[in-house]
Parts: sequence; structure tokens; C-alpha cells
Amino acid sequence: MRSVKLAVIAATAALPLILVPGARADGRTAAAGGTARATGPDTIAWGVCTDAGRPAARTTRPQCGKLTVPLDYADPSGPTVEIALVRVQATGPGRRLGSLVFNFGGPGGSGVDALPQLAGDYAALGARYDLVSFDPRGVERSSGVRCGTSATIARLTSLDFQPDDAAERAHMHRTVGEFAAACRKTSGAVLPHVGTVDAAADLERLRRALGEERLNYFGISYGTHLGAVYASRFPERVGRFVLDAPLDPRLSFRRQTLDQAAGFQQAYEAFLKDCVTKKTGACALGSGRTAADRKVRALVNRLDAAPMKVGDRRLTDGLATTGIMAALYAEEAWPVLEQALDTAARGDGRLLLAMADEYTGRKPDGSYSTLMGGFSAVSCADTSERPTPAQLAGIVTAAHKVSPLFGGALEGTVCSAWPVAGDDEAAKIDATGSDPILVIATTGDPATPYRWGTSLARQLGTAVLVTFEGGGHGAYGADACVTRSADAYLLDGKVPAKDTVCPGS
Repeated sequence: MRSVKLAVIAATAALPLILVPGARADGRTAAAGGTARATGPDTIAWGVCTDAGRPAARTTRPQCGKLTVPLDYADPSGPTVEIALVRVQATGPGRRLGSLVFNFGGPGGSGVDALPQLAGDYAALGARYDLVSFDPRGVERSSGVRCGTSATIARLTSLDFQPDDAAERAHMHRTVGEFAAACRKTSGAVLPHVGTVDAAADLERLRRALGEERLNYFGISYGTHLGAVYASRFPERVGRFVLDAPLDPRLSFRRQTLDQAAGFQQAYEAFLKDCVTKKTGACALGSGRTAADRKVRALVNRLDAAPMKVGDRRLTDGLATTGIMAALYAEEAWPVLEQALDTAARGDGRLLLAMADEYTGRKPDGSYSTLMGGFSAVSCADTSERPTPAQLAGIVTAAHKVSPLFGGALEGTVCSAWPVAGDDEAAKIDATGSDPILVIATTGDPATPYRWGTSLARQLGTAVLVTFEGGGHGAYGADACVTRSADAYLLDGKVPAKDTVCPGS
């Protein structure tokens, strides 16, 4: 559920990469700030950004700041956390509408990195709103969860979460256990306090610090869960809310894994169909869907038996599957996926490995962002479920029948070894009393399947559902009908008709 959408960019050595919002294009990390500093509770001193996502255009001049919040809301006078913020001020013309706060997905994605790169995609909104985003607690500059060394995370991301035998299962559980123990050793103080309920309380502090009577909010992927929890906790403070690519927080690990396996399988089959039926050129993977699928599966099977050497690293079947999944988030990435699979099948795994690296937060220098640690910490904080090895094996077996490629159970496996107990408070969704909340769900979304959107809309109780009949993860900006509906609500307060359907192209 990591990211919003993918954009193809050019990188060194003429190798195109996939940029995942929340991951850095230039690989730098440090503390956001510049002249910005926290001056006390519910205040923000905005200043020049010294470390935020590289702006996509020279006209984008982000400002950075910090907001001090309690580490533990049950102990408001105790230790604190600084939440790193970024904003792009309204450009005009038109009457200014205040601030519009974004969460671009994850959990674990950095809004401080993402907003400057993506602000141009929201230019119509940015004319009348100050666009604001942040690193949620447990992410990057906001006491980001760090888990051992780069080698620790590399071992985790290289795993095959569909082990073939007892030895592979033992290796998987041992590696996951080492990762979880490293998270506790490095970030144990914050692990109990990084769940979505705490992040929603931070959002309320942010609303007050921005001086807004109500929170206007745009959440994508995991950001829809955060928005839903906020709306359930503070319904009277809900302003204009848009939730795109919704999660269903009530799902068990089993149901979530099966649904996502089916979603990615559907997207994979659509990719193969597109490849072999395109009007210009021939599909590099084969002349028909069966042949193309056979070539991809043969590649993954070879990597399972013997990982491919890529420089001083190895492309495993787990990393290859991750790279494929990353590209399936958006159709504009499909040509790059075709190239990556073809070159890997011919012995050059650089591009496929680079795609996996962007998805997992690996930087060119070999270090990692806090994406994997933040994703695990927030996911496991938000559930009391801790599957046993037998339960995990059953989940993987069932998911493998749905999709041989995408039937792993990463999230459940990590939470099974997680060193801190979670709870189910973030699954309690009911926004009764709030203003209308616009929920956008895509019929062919691989990461957050369509029925998750219809379910979240029912749980909220105040939602208006807009259905996009298309593919990809996140519909705003990908479909004109969806974009018009969201803009009309956010800019003019016009609520779409009930059960609006955008047929796509």
C-alpha cells in the first residue's frame, strides 16, 4: 500500500527508475529545518528548507517547520516528538481557502520529501490552498523508526515471503526476527507510540497550529486510513476531506493478503495484455499472454534457485517480485516494467533491482530510509493480530493459489515477530456528525482493491463514493472525471452526486 502513484524518471547511466512518492530521488537525508524551529506547543515557525524533496519546478519554493507534540498522549507533560512539516504556499489567483494537508501514503512514506516533488500535480488546489504535508511520527525526520544496519534491512527486503520448504521458512522467520529485534534496540522508545490513533492526534495539533477552524485533508492509500481515524475521533473538525485509494482497516491479515494477491494478479494480467496487444512494436516478453507470463515466471523461478549477480549485490526472487509490484501501481510504468523484465531475463537485472530499491527506500549509497521500519511499526501498532507460523503458512498457501507471483504475507510475518503489542483502536471507524467525506475507489486498483473503498465508505457513515472504472493506485490526476469531482468539492464545496461513476477512457 506504500505509494500513491509512480512516475518514470531518467537516472544515471540512462537507466530509467521508478520514483515512489515518499522515497528520495537524490538519496540525501538529514533533519528538515533550515531556519525553521519548534517554538512550543501548537506553534510553527516556517523557514527555508535545507532538506526536503527536491522541487519538481523552480516556481515551487517549499518552506519547512516543526511541530512539537507529546510522545505519549496519555502523558502530555512527558517526552515529546517533533513532527517535521513542509508547505507550499498558495500561488493564486482566487480567494485563499486556508491549508490543505496531505498524506501521500505508506505507512512510512515521507510527506516532507513527497510534497515538493508532487505539488505541480495539485496546481489547481495549490492556487487557493497552502499545500501542507509532514513526516508522521515514526517516519524519517519525525523520530523515524530505524532498524539496525543497512545489511539488516537488505536481508529483509531480499526475502522470499513464499518459502518453498522448512529450511526457507526457518530462514524467513529468523531474518524477520532479527529485523524486529533491531527495530526495538534502535527505536524502542517510540515503537509503542507510532500508531495511526496517535498520528490522528498529531493531525489535530497540526490543525490548531495552522490556525484552521476545520481540517481540510487529502489522503491517499494509507493516508485514507489516517484521515478516517481523524474523522472518527474529531468529526466536528472535519472540513473538506478527500480519501483516494482507500484502505479497509477492519481486515484481518489473511483477508488483506488474499485481496491484495488478487488485486496485483489482476493488474499483472492487464499489464501482459497491454504488452502483447500494443499497436507499436512487439512485446519483448512474448507474442501472446501465455508466452509472456511463462517468461516472467521462468525468470522468477531461476532467481529463486540462484539469485542473479548485479554488481556486488544479488537480485533475488523476492526483490524481483517487489520490482514488478512497484511498476503495477501505475500504467505509465508498464513500458519500464517490460524493459526491466526483458533485460533481467537476458541476464541484466540492474533495472529490476533499481525498481525494487525505490520501493523499499534503498538509496544509491546503500543506506535505507526509514520506510521499512516505519511501515512495519505503524502496521503492527494498528493491530492486535500476531499470526503464528502455522497461520502464516496457511495464509501463504491460500494466497499462492490466488496468485503464484504475489501470494506472500510480508506484513503478517513481520507483525508475528514484532516486539511491541498493538491494538485495534485504529479499526474503529465512524465519522457520524462530520461534513461529507469524498471517497474515491478504483475498480482495478492492485494495492487497495475496490471493495475496500466501498467498505470504508459504509464505515464512515458520512461518505460520498466516487468510483473510477480503471486501473492504477490512486485516481486523482489519472482521470479527468475524478479530478473534476475532487476539485469541485475541495475548491467550491460541491458534493458529487451519490454513487458517481467515472468510466475512464
